[in-house]
Amino acid sequence: MSVPVSAESSPEQPPRRGLQTLRSQAAAVPRAWLPGAVGYACLLIGLVDIASAIFPKLRKTRMHSWAGQLPGGTTTLATAGTLVVGILLVLLAHALRRRKQRAWRMVCVLLPVGSALHILRWHQVGPAVVSLTLLAVMLLHRREFYAKADPRTRWRALLNLVVMGSISLGLGLLIVSAHPPREMGRPSLFDRLHETVWGLFGLDGPIVYHPDRIGDVVGYSLAGLGLLTAFSTAYLLLRPEKPEPELTAADEVKVRALLERHGERDSLGYFALRRDKSVLFSPTGKAAISYRVISGVMLASGDPVGDVEAWPGAIKVFMAQAREHAWVPAVVGCSEVGGEVWTREAGLDALELGDEAIVDATTFSLAGRAMRNVRQMVKRIERNGYSCQVRRVSELTQAEKHRIADAAARWRGTDTERGFSMALGRFGDPGDDACVVVTAHKAPDEAEAAAGAVDDLRAVLHFVPWGPDGISLELMRRDRAADPGLNELLIVAALQAVPELGIRRVSLNFAMFRSALARGERIGAGPVLRAWRGLLVFLSRWFQIESLYKFNAKFQPEWEPRFLVYPNTRDLPRIGFSVMQAEAFITLGMPRFGRKRQREGLMPAPVGPESIAPAA
Repeated sequence: MSVPVSAESSPEQPPRRGLQTLRSQAAAVPRAWLPGAVGYACLLIGLVDIASAIFPKLRKTRMHSWAGQLPGGTTTLATAGTLVVGILLVLLAHALRRRKQRAWRMVCVLLPVGSALHILRWHQVGPAVVSLTLLAVMLLHRREFYAKADPRTRWRALLNLVVMGSISLGLGLLIVSAHPPREMGRPSLFDRLHETVWGLFGLDGPIVYHPDRIGDVVGYSLAGLGLLTAFSTAYLLLRPEKPEPELTAADEVKVRALLERHGERDSLGYFALRRDKSVLFSPTGKAAISYRVISGVMLASGDPVGDVEAWPGAIKVFMAQAREHAWVPAVVGCSEVGGEVWTREAGLDALELGDEAIVDATTFSLAGRAMRNVRQMVKRIERNGYSCQVRRVSELTQAEKHRIADAAARWRGTDTERGFSMALGRFGDPGDDACVVVTAHKAPDEAEAAAGAVDDLRAVLHFVPWGPDGISLELMRRDRAADPGLNELLIVAALQAVPELGIRRVSLNFAMFRSALARGERIGAGPVLRAWRGLLVFLSRWFQIESLYKFNAKFQPEWEPRFLVYPNTRDLPRIGFSVMQAEAFITLGMPRFGRKRQREGLMPAPVGPESIAPAA
């Protein structure tokens, strides 16, 4: 398949000098493996510092016994300082592997400090020499560490307080319990915990050590841990806030203009309008890529929006942004054409994820043996009193929009709205009037009416525009108490009604690993393919893999492959984790104590008399 050559060689506006500088810096990096090696070395030094500060046997040498003759609490303070330096080195090691410039600066300060503390304690010269050697390597290859900080919010201060507080409590308990021969009496576990908590705040606890110098080591170490936790939390809380990526109003206008001209190319193009994504444009402004940064992965979805000849320019801007922050670039759900452009322009690899089911509504029919099961199910559900309405969102009143959005939130099986690459995450927005909504209705029976139930809404489908003659499924929800087969009725009603709205192409659900499932069940499939299919069927107990494939296959669709684009095989676990987070299959957040979970809705709460939905 041929792909048009880029027309970005003569842009209307020259690219920013910063991007050119970044590209030249990246091209000048001679050793891509070095930041990882430096990061692991930093981690090892930090762990050794922590262990030597906590466990007395690791620092019992002849030189250490002579150090007791130094004036004051020199070695005691050095021990506590070594512990703090070790913790900071461990925390900064990951950022160092990601080429973060700020982490490089901090480690360049911590390494000589740690070396000086080792020498003050007269413990071992070896750790000091190793630290200074690593410092020399970092200074010699300082150009390797050029990445800027990630987007952040002040919620990270609370997360730091919880994580660092837990680490400090655990290490403090180890420090308190590491000197049993020096303890007066037989303190209990509660006494040790009491000593640790009070020590983190710089106060004396119930445990007494002999000699006093051991008590000073424990006290200074606990106080250092407490100060480190308090200082790092205060720093994160008070530093200037840099908001997370979001789609600005001006960017949304530009993306909508691109969709108006080129929206028919990709069924996922409209999902670039998610408000929790940011967007980058090509130098000419003729193409754009929407993305979100999750766990250090710069994750785009679908194909670039806009003129295909301008895609290479947008991809170069995207890759330059990823290099600037040392993010892992990845694309989920791109088409075959998009995958070819990404792999050619960015030097990435592609992996087939599955297939998108696309149905031609103008030729769809329930007639024939292949549609027998669907036909029988639709007739049965209609005999049970269900009916459907197919409308543009612009035809709904504000009360109806809130009614549908509220029902969709109630029927959702999770607290948060799932979806990223094939979900819009909202309903009824004024800018989405061209969307299509399909609703299923059934009048309440006598028991429901006696219980006060008046709402006849039982299920809803929501489609977003796909160019002038297509729609793409974004939301499928139904009342769990409704009869089976209601989703089939909704899709059939949509396929039969949308041609009157000028719609020909209808994109249904995405079937993960469809080709493997289809080939694995055929006669003559090899043992490897059968084993792979068996694993997918097993995983279908928890994830909708086989069920989505079989559901989509009922409507005799055309299958369009979708791909995952990634830099290296070793990055796949990290990218997979970020995709799971983006799709809300994995949610990382603070625990909610003492309050009831609130379900995230698709619309803001209604206000005014129009918010009262009329009785059915």
